[in-house]
Amino acid sequence: MFTRIFWVVLDSVGVGEMPDAAAYGDAGSDTLGNMARMRPLRIPNLAALGIGNIRPIHGVPPAVEPEGAYGKAALASPGKDTTTGHWEMAGIILSRPFPLYPNGFPPEVMEEFHRRIGRRTLGNYPASGTEIIQKLGEEHMRTGWPIVYTSADSVFQIAAHEEVIPLAELYRICEIARDILRGEHEVGRVIARPFVGVPGSFRRTANRHDYAVPPPPGMLLDRLAELGVPVLSIGKIADVFLNRGVSEAWKTKSNAEGMEKLLEAAERFSRGLVWANLVDFDMLYGHRNDVEGYARALEAVDAWLPSMRAALQPGDLLLVTADHGCDPTTPSTDHSREYVPILATGFLVRRGVNLGVRPTLADMGQTVAENFGAKLDSGESFLSALC
Repeated sequence: MFTRIFWVVLDSVGVGEMPDAAAYGDAGSDTLGNMARMRPLRIPNLAALGIGNIRPIHGVPPAVEPEGAYGKAALASPGKDTTTGHWEMAGIILSRPFPLYPNGFPPEVMEEFHRRIGRRTLGNYPASGTEIIQKLGEEHMRTGWPIVYTSADSVFQIAAHEEVIPLAELYRICEIARDILRGEHEVGRVIARPFVGVPGSFRRTANRHDYAVPPPPGMLLDRLAELGVPVLSIGKIADVFLNRGVSEAWKTKSNAEGMEKLLEAAERFSRGLVWANLVDFDMLYGHRNDVEGYARALEAVDAWLPSMRAALQPGDLLLVTADHGCDPTTPSTDHSREYVPILATGFLVRRGVNLGVRPTLADMGQTVAENFGAKLDSGESFLSALC
């Protein structure tokens, strides 16, 4: 039905707590709603698509006639992290969550890691990546010990100065960590976080590399690859799926670059799926409880939307969603267990269609799959409701 689908994930832009949010410590979390109550949001283009029709949002009235379809989806999988959300979109519903380490990694993991890499480590606690390299970077340069840290996600992150531990060695160390972190300690991702600079002015480089858990076979990108459907990844999508089924991957450093790449893809990519993740909401603002930064980032996406819609061809679908919440207004800096928005628009999309509350993010993946002639094991397509 659609020649091209542009699927844009606004990383962590949740639209209200799920019924089981309290079990995750997230009672009252509402990323979009709470932010709008604290700081007026200027998002007229998202409002026109129907974001205010999904649920009441302070200062964002519902559109009289939304310019597309709207709804929200729940996470059927346990958890509230990047891998869980994206995997579920692709049709993978987990039976157990990926492990988290709010107190750092246990001795049995770290001792084996030290033995196999032949050196000790620094850190081993949850931290902001930019902050921990400023705090421990000088000691790292003196000792040669890599910096290990985690976050609200299920991740084992390893930071090292490129002049102290060359990239090839850092990547080898990450592969060792990935090999160790199996079974009960199988985190969603091991991430290489190289940096450069001098004490007081360290900065991370673009040489980040993710080592994800291999997704189970039969997920969306596998099915599209079997049919020869091209898939362009923008941002971290390819990393989350270990490049499986990805025809081409464009790395990005920011939301702004991601939005530029989406416009470029609209000019260059003739058919298939373009799947993009705009990570700044989560990485720069949600985890730092920066309401103003988060709001400005959302307004920047809103200002970009008219250009993206103008770039759409008659056979295109633009699908906008999120993977979880990360409410910057609560004391917690963790992800939050929230519904995610679904906004769909394009020349062929009916106006004002209410998609309702979808029981799983896999409904989106099933919709994409059906459009290209594939079928997933999980999720119910809403393709027929769109046109």
